Amino acid sequence: MSVKADNVRQHVRKSYAEVAEASNDGDCCGVESSCCGVSDDAAINTLISTRLGYSEDDLQKVPEGADMGLGCGNPRAIASLKPGEVVVDLGTGGGFDAFLAAHEVTQSGHVIGIDMTPTMLSKARHNAEKGQFTNVEFRLGEIEHLPVADNTADIIISNCVINLSPHKELVFYDAFRVLKPGGRLAVSDVVATAVMPDEMKNDPMLHAGCMAGASMIDELEVMMAEAGFEQIRIVPKDESREFIRDWAPGRGVEDYVVSAYIEAVKPGGCCSTTTCC
Repeated sequence: MSVKADNVRQHVRKSYAEVAEASNDGDCCGVESSCCGVSDDAAINTLISTRLGYSEDDLQKVPEGADMGLGCGNPRAIASLKPGEVVVDLGTGGGFDAFLAAHEVTQSGHVIGIDMTPTMLSKARHNAEKGQFTNVEFRLGEIEHLPVADNTADIIISNCVINLSPHKELVFYDAFRVLKPGGRLAVSDVVATAVMPDEMKNDPMLHAGCMAGASMIDELEVMMAEAGFEQIRIVPKDESREFIRDWAPGRGVEDYVVSAYIEAVKPGGCCSTTTCC
């Protein structure tokens, strides 16, 4: 790994550790990361999450403190989760999406949340205890090198995390490894729709804030195809520019990035040949 890539990773880890600590303390972030929605005001966090596509019912299903407003969409909207499935959540944070997935796969299923930030992982585990979730576990690891065995997951979900990786191609290669044949990728993330100026791309705050690290859509499609994925579908959501504008007010980042739904399938199994999925 290059020095630059390692610096990016360390900055992201530090930023999100501060987000977790601020959330624990009841402060409103106090951190460089601009996409942070953490607040001690439950109404504010509810507004953020409903704007991202979650329902009031969703918010009632998770332990207090799991909803940190850190996403850019709702990956479960495209995941079509089923009872009994194994789900891996990349960059699980406080466990918000993992807990919602756990409800859908039921006790016959299993959810594995991965995060590289120990403070965030501790928060997720504490939330699991509070919510008495027995079909969810959280593992420390990087999304480029998942601590998950080959052919384990029926589906991989992620919410506004892959853009933070300095080596996205490795994320997709390892996601492909972890998925079972016929397994699905269901991701909400930030993608670039225009080439961002260097001053923005090199801004650590905008990178940790889920903006400067976004890749162009065609670049992501190539990375996913080279990793082995098929049925690749990336759907930008232009309406997301409205809330992205709030992540870095006055910077104009909404002219360059949007939130998008990203889907793909690992060949093999029924998903590759029929509509059974």
